[in-house]
Amino acid sequence: MELDQGQLEALSAAVAEGTFEAAARYLHVTPSAVSQRIKALETAVGRVLLTRTKPIHPTLSGQTLLRVARQLQTITAEAAHELGTGPADLKAVIPVAVNADSLATWFLPALAAVEPSCVFDLRRSDQDQTAELLRDGTVMAAVTAQADPVPGCTVQRLGRMRYRPRAAPSFAATWFPNGPTVAALAQAPVVCSDRQDQLQDRYLRRRSRRRLYPPRHYVPGLADYARAIWLGLGWGMLPDLQAPPGDLVDFDPGHHIDVTLFWQRWRLHTTVLDRLSEAVQQASAGKLQ
Repeated sequence: MELDQGQLEALSAAVAEGTFEAAARYLHVTPSAVSQRIKALETAVGRVLLTRTKPIHPTLSGQTLLRVARQLQTITAEAAHELGTGPADLKAVIPVAVNADSLATWFLPALAAVEPSCVFDLRRSDQDQTAELLRDGTVMAAVTAQADPVPGCTVQRLGRMRYRPRAAPSFAATWFPNGPTVAALAQAPVVCSDRQDQLQDRYLRRRSRRRLYPPRHYVPGLADYARAIWLGLGWGMLPDLQAPPGDLVDFDPGHHIDVTLFWQRWRLHTTVLDRLSEAVQQASAGKLQ
């Protein structure tokens, strides 16, 4: 099977940008040209490769070709950079998935340590969900809580992030006058970063041995999430790596949640991916347990 590089670029751009129109702007062509290239690729392989939704998603067959497309783009950009034959702005695009807490605490210095021969496309998602982005070809590497390697990927243990239940002193005094009893935890408002955030539920199940349904606030963004706790909207799980704002208290000393993180990446060996992996290992070694 012979694959056309222009058609593969259209497939990659459509998934990355979410629509044919946005992909056309990225590739400096018309939306019709993007559509025609993808239809030609689907005809060549005899499979539907994309769902025509907003945003666009690859089908299972599309995921396979998306990995091929991004591998070719990375190898081509890297070779052009080393040979000095490509345009000055031609850089490998490395899509990476990372959880919000890592992004806000230790991950960005790893990116800064990589030579500027590439650009990064970061996708923020819960550590329990980032492996799915790796599996469907959306990203080439991910910080994830999944220990089992995604097919076609290697996995390395990074270390543990420790989370503790924290609250404003006034909140703890109001809701936990006798400590965090099961009855109190069932009623006290809790702050979650989004609907994928399972840390609070993990703590509640560990303390109560059953599912509890306290009132919930959803506050995205690590800084705003911590500020919401400081302002007394509710309690939440904060990582030790993040200096808590103000005078937040650990209202249940001795009880914490450890999340073990792993670095998964495609088996494709390129200079950029290898350097990124090395930088991630070094950055995490100084921060994670």
